[in-house]
Amino acid sequence: MSAIGIEMNPYTKLSGADYNMPQMQEIEMDDGATAVSAGTTAASAAFTSASASGASASVSAPGGSVSVSGSPAGLAINTTASAEFCTLSIEETEQRLATNRDTGLSSIDEVAARRATHGTNEIGSDDDDDDDSLFKKFLECFVEDRLILLLIGSAVVSAIMGNFSDAISITAAIVFVVAVGFIQEYKSEQSIAALSKLVPAQCHLVRCGKESHVLASTLVPGDVVAFRIGDRVPADIRLTQAVDLCIDESSLTGETEPVHKGTQAVPAQPVVPISARTSIAYMGTLVKEGHGRGIVVSTGSDTSFGAVCKMMSSVEKPKTPLQLAMDKLGKELSLFSFVVIGFICLIGVVQGRSWLEMFQISVSLAVAAIPEGLPIIVTVTLALGVLRMAKRKAIVRRLPSVETLGSVNVICTDKTGTLTENHMTAAQLWCLGTMKSKENVLKLRSGTANNGHLRNYLTDDVRETLQIGTLCNNAVFSEDHAKFLGNPTDVAILEELPFFDLHDIRAQYNKVAEIPFNSSRKFMAVRLTTDQDHQTRVCVKGAFEVILERSTSYITESGKLTNLTDSDRDTIIECANTMACDGLRVLAFAQRIEDDQSTNNDQFSESDVSNLTFAGLIGMSDPPRATVKPAIEQLLQGGVHIIMITGDSPNTAISIAREIGIPVTDTELNVMTGEKLKTMSNEQLSNVIKNVNIFARATPEDKLNIVNALKERGDVVAMTGDGVNDAPALKLADIGVSMGIIGTDVAKEASDMILTDDDFSTILTAVEEGKGIFNNIQNFLTFQLSTSIAALSLIALSTAFKLPNPLNPMQILWINILMDGPPAQSLGVEAVDHEVMKKPPRSRTERILNKAVLGRLIGTAICIIIGTTFIFIRGLSPEGEITSRDTTMTFTCFVFFDLFNALACRHATKSVFTIGIFSNNMFNLAVGLSLIGQLCVIYVPLFQHVFKTERLSGWDLLMLLGISSTVLLVDEIRKLVVRRLYPSDDEEASRYENQV
Repeated sequence: MSAIGIEMNPYTKLSGADYNMPQMQEIEMDDGATAVSAGTTAASAAFTSASASGASASVSAPGGSVSVSGSPAGLAINTTASAEFCTLSIEETEQRLATNRDTGLSSIDEVAARRATHGTNEIGSDDDDDDDSLFKKFLECFVEDRLILLLIGSAVVSAIMGNFSDAISITAAIVFVVAVGFIQEYKSEQSIAALSKLVPAQCHLVRCGKESHVLASTLVPGDVVAFRIGDRVPADIRLTQAVDLCIDESSLTGETEPVHKGTQAVPAQPVVPISARTSIAYMGTLVKEGHGRGIVVSTGSDTSFGAVCKMMSSVEKPKTPLQLAMDKLGKELSLFSFVVIGFICLIGVVQGRSWLEMFQISVSLAVAAIPEGLPIIVTVTLALGVLRMAKRKAIVRRLPSVETLGSVNVICTDKTGTLTENHMTAAQLWCLGTMKSKENVLKLRSGTANNGHLRNYLTDDVRETLQIGTLCNNAVFSEDHAKFLGNPTDVAILEELPFFDLHDIRAQYNKVAEIPFNSSRKFMAVRLTTDQDHQTRVCVKGAFEVILERSTSYITESGKLTNLTDSDRDTIIECANTMACDGLRVLAFAQRIEDDQSTNNDQFSESDVSNLTFAGLIGMSDPPRATVKPAIEQLLQGGVHIIMITGDSPNTAISIAREIGIPVTDTELNVMTGEKLKTMSNEQLSNVIKNVNIFARATPEDKLNIVNALKERGDVVAMTGDGVNDAPALKLADIGVSMGIIGTDVAKEASDMILTDDDFSTILTAVEEGKGIFNNIQNFLTFQLSTSIAALSLIALSTAFKLPNPLNPMQILWINILMDGPPAQSLGVEAVDHEVMKKPPRSRTERILNKAVLGRLIGTAICIIIGTTFIFIRGLSPEGEITSRDTTMTFTCFVFFDLFNALACRHATKSVFTIGIFSNNMFNLAVGLSLIGQLCVIYVPLFQHVFKTERLSGWDLLMLLGISSTVLLVDEIRKLVVRRLYPSDDEEASRYENQV
């Protein structure tokens, strides 16, 4: 076992008072690594309930990533002040913070000094000038993208050469693209704002012996605060008074059960899990029952919520595959431009032309070669994808993330509420005394069952099992809703009582202490007393392995206690596994009855939950959503690895996985428990995770390790989550997916996509949309670059062979409008081809201009060049002079080629007649308007004067249409050959994959 060394800074004194706040300096691991202190590194502990002590760990964020490593993996060390103060008595806390539990801080000067040291009680309040920071980020957007830099260079060159219209249009395009992207990125960084919403605006303060109602932002360590039911806790507080105090910590820990709080110090240990600090009330959590007061031990960014905020700040969202591909495209276009400049200059100089003249020509050609409309079309296409996905109940928060969904090859998903309906019902009940073996499990109510129909099965052990489930229960009956509200498991137990003619007996007992359920403890326990007798009753429910380990006897059919033998334990385990194999979540119920009430009920800890009497098992059913299985089938067919993460037992998880279609062929390879995960390093996990389809008995904290292991393998990962402790993993994943119904605000802000219906099948539609968007981007890129190459080559050839320029500047401008305008943009709204789901996800490093795309666009460009050159040469006079008619014919031919090319580029492999000529109304409208515009250029006198054109006869137009349609014909032949050579989608997918 590794050792953990924690070095403390010297305590700091303020204003001469004996005020000492521990400052965590560094955490040294046994391998010599060091995790840098209290801020970003320590922040991970705010959402990690350390599952073991004495283990090495590190949390770092180099280069925009977060690694959680060590032995065992996944252990994060919490260095927030609450970790220290939860182990101190109230008197020690008073002495450490130089305050008084009744009167609070005694001096206003002391308050001012502490505020100067710790800042205001606000998350993110220590940032620099926000306006300057935002402006700086906006400016950085202009230099981060090579394509944007290339366009800036084009605008500058155009302005220098006097082409101000080009310079203005390119600059406008740059500003538009950068502004849209910046706004989207800014919205995605609002996690701090979401955290701040959980901090109450005001609180009940005791200071200098006086109570007042003040702004929570004015609190400092040492202040005394009171709170009652319905209040949000304004800071991290060491409790000094707790009367029936229960606090909902789900926004921080993800646990749905309210936590019973007390004033007793927690036993000291190397690492106290955040969920075990029962003497601490955390900032932002909600008081559900009772009231209390306590001493503020940390404020603002030093609190547990603040630690999450720091962790979020340290996790830089990785670039999406599309952003990486666009970076590569920028490099390629830059290289292409320089090659063009050098080539044209060389030819011109060899021909005897001046250096200055050739430089101007070559730079003009290079600028013309850059498709300045490309970033706009990419942005518009992504934005339209966002709107379409919103209609399909998936809200995308980061614009580039839309396309990233098409690259996802691993989806890590929660089970409850995402794969299942999140509605628990009690399906089976089994007691050792009555039923003896696994074959005698009692099947509970069906949809048509009546109250009391199970009363004949009510033996003493069955009664005790149901009563324990009732007493160890926090669900409440709502008069407004006329039903029980609370944890689905608790509600399911209470809803089962009428079928046995039983009633809720909780009013007959006084609950004096509670140990809440959490994912590391895996059980819930309550201590109860009654006024009628002098007995204390401890009721426990939880995972059967944990309950059975703490049990020494069981209840017989007649209510007697009998010692548990090894054979009995084997029978219980066998029955529990049988239930789990039916896809049920199995809970065990046990109790201990003490004959006197002299026990110190305030000191109720996990060590008191022992020597229990086993009562029975209840199998809970949470059926899968009907839409999940077909969605998983399609995702698996598309090469996506589905990983289910659940807190259930392996057998339950395996049953559910098989029911919904997640493959489990070898339980040793395909299933891993949270306990085993914690014993593995990230490297070990990376080596085996490719075969893992299920993580059972896993905690939310394990997700960060899973994401790291997958990303080390180069996978593109989508991760679902709903709690605050999921937020760092959601942000680190390529696509963080939060739940719209059960998700916390912080999880939503950290995510890239929100499922408004919490339904896993919505991810399928999002992945399909992402793949379709990338195909559309490739299609209009093929159109743009083929047109650009054709125009460039046409001018370059005429220059090289000393021919007149076939197109004048206004005609080139019109062609650029078509290349970057409506016809190109309408390709971005082409309907998604459902067959894209049969193709594997593309690699993170795959180029947009892969071999297939390059082959298409070069072939198309050659076709356009040959046809247009033929028309141009055909119209030249014997002396080699160009006429207005020749220019008009060449110009119109090129435009017609452009429009037919756009039609051909609607799909890479399917015939335009297969996908439907009229299936994209926007495209047809754009092409129709472009055609009308071209006819106006030819026949309207005003435009004839501007574009230097003349009227063409009907025969001329028919001839041009016939020649220009060859680009569509050639592409249709290419598509036919592809379909004949690769008739199946799988073969076609492999072909495209191998071309990268």
